[in-house]
Amino acid sequence: MEHGKAEQGGLDVVVTTVSSDSHTWNLVFLQLLLEEMGHRVANLGACVPDALLVSECRRIEPDLIVISSVNGHGHQDGLRVIAALRGCPDLRRTPTVIGGKLGIAGAEDPDRERELLAAGFDAVFEDGASTAGFHAFVGGLRAEVLL
Repeated sequence: MEHGKAEQGGLDVVVTTVSSDSHTWNLVFLQLLLEEMGHRVANLGACVPDALLVSECRRIEPDLIVISSVNGHGHQDGLRVIAALRGCPDLRRTPTVIGGKLGIAGAEDPDRERELLAAGFDAVFEDGASTAGFHAFVGGLRAEVLL
């Protein structure tokens, strides 16, 4: 699979939650933010089973996968999801990030972030952080597309 196929420097992005998370307002926010940045977004919605996420990402061939969690189980579910994504040869190198409320004990847990990164996420954005880091990460991907 070839990444960076987006025309005019925009990325093809998949936005989703983990299977246990029924929240959608975060997905709408991310979709609007990414579209405002000039990217095309496929919003898979809430409570997306891992197998469906993998199959949709294989079909769409996104330049970026963004996983958002509001229910506090993003860390636990994220470890399972990234294993499924990285276990698929077509998606092994697709940049994938997770953010939101990743645990029920609050943000700022460096062990949680390290564990998610070690499992295969390219970046972790904890609840309460500004969008500047996310903008910078996505901007870096966009710069790679333009090269």
